[in-house]
Amino acid sequence: MSKVKIFADASLSVGDVSPDLFSAFVEHLGRCVYTGIYEPGHPTANTDSFRQDVLELVNGLSVSMVRYPGGNFLSGYDWRDGIGRKEARPARLDLAWRTTETNEFGTDEFVAWCRKAGVEPMMAVNMGTGSPLDAAHLLEYCNHPKGTHLSDLRRENGSEAPYGIKTWCLGNEMDGPWQTCAMSAEDYGKKALAAARMMRGVDPSIKLVACGSSTTDLPTYPEWDRIVLDALFDEIDYLSMHDYYWPKNNIEDFFASYREMDGFIKTIKSIIEFVRVKHRSNKQIYISFDEWNVWYQQNGNDANWETAPRKLENIYSLKDALVFSGLINTLLNNCDRVKVACLAQLVNVIAPIFTQPGGKAIKQTTYYPFELASRYGRGTVLQGFSECPKFNSSFGETDYVSSAIIHTRQDRGVTLFMTNYSDSAMDCGLTLNGFGELSPVESAVMTGVDIEAKNTIEAPDTVIPFGGEKPVFKNGSLLTQLPPFSYNMLRLAYK
Repeated sequence: MSKVKIFADASLSVGDVSPDLFSAFVEHLGRCVYTGIYEPGHPTANTDSFRQDVLELVNGLSVSMVRYPGGNFLSGYDWRDGIGRKEARPARLDLAWRTTETNEFGTDEFVAWCRKAGVEPMMAVNMGTGSPLDAAHLLEYCNHPKGTHLSDLRRENGSEAPYGIKTWCLGNEMDGPWQTCAMSAEDYGKKALAAARMMRGVDPSIKLVACGSSTTDLPTYPEWDRIVLDALFDEIDYLSMHDYYWPKNNIEDFFASYREMDGFIKTIKSIIEFVRVKHRSNKQIYISFDEWNVWYQQNGNDANWETAPRKLENIYSLKDALVFSGLINTLLNNCDRVKVACLAQLVNVIAPIFTQPGGKAIKQTTYYPFELASRYGRGTVLQGFSECPKFNSSFGETDYVSSAIIHTRQDRGVTLFMTNYSDSAMDCGLTLNGFGELSPVESAVMTGVDIEAKNTIEAPDTVIPFGGEKPVFKNGSLLTQLPPFSYNMLRLAYK
């Protein structure tokens, strides 16, 4: 049997986990909004037509913040279409996804949904067809108390108190040739700088996210990030990153997605540091990895102007959940710089929650690693060291076991997340120094004989976590076993 050794010390930490690392994304795409979070007439719908069954599942994920309204949808969207009396709102062609947008759900409905879900809204402004003034006007509508046309319009629309939205994205993927009104880094820098300055004039307290590279595959990466940072360094708080992972070449590369993501993050970290030094600044720019997921990129832009068609409804397997869990481990292990991360998306569209129109809502396999990490991964990430068998991938030799170690001082606990990508069980020895006597509290395992197994409406509990065996102490180490193709969570306590 293969063996892995994992070492950590209480005094060697990466950083503290930001609550916003467990954020998500809602776009007007497919059925994410309509028959996803919002469905008039559904048996569980409340008076606002929000699906209560979906709200319960969102609560289970302990999501901190939700990004809205896009996504590619954003770059052709006029926010004014989505406010006011619903019967007076115009239906529009969405050129990004070739669908018809009814605008029945807009800014006010989104903020109301966030309040019901107990999450903070993260709003994005249109830097494609929109202008810097449009961005400032949306902020005024949302955050200015009263006494102007736009703030009073919000009050007329039912929200007397300002929304107080703190985090704002300056556009979406403006480096992408697929994006409406895509532009060069230089042009984006100029436009986003004007928008940032006008928006800060309306509300100086906001935090701003600039568009970084939307994938490492573009020829503009990573020069785009350097140019944008150079232009916007003094005005922004975060640089965004987007990337999705799927079996591009073989299963080894798919399993190595966590290493691919780590390389991307470390590159952007280095560019941020380069520009910071160039500007002779002590200011820290953080990373907002505000789109990430496993995504089998198909059925994307083939709609024919339907309203809320079925698009990008990936049904995830155990194999996908294993890759997904490694990505979460990587985000945790880079928590010193990654302060926001948005799982894209939240419902139906490449999502951990899947709904049946008029019917059930279920948890996909990817729901569970997010749920466990969000529940037990909030604390201080320790610097982990491992001795582990490796496999070859396009990203170099890769450990068969991805891991993240969290120290929660408040409840005197240590949580380990470990994903075994091997088809063999791994004997795992854990040496955790500086905690004194440790005792096991809880363990959970996701595994199965068929890594292609999936949860469906008909069989929603095919792949779920179950309690693992208690580890044992031997010769100063904690010994446990990681089943083949498994995601493992282990909680320990110390006195």
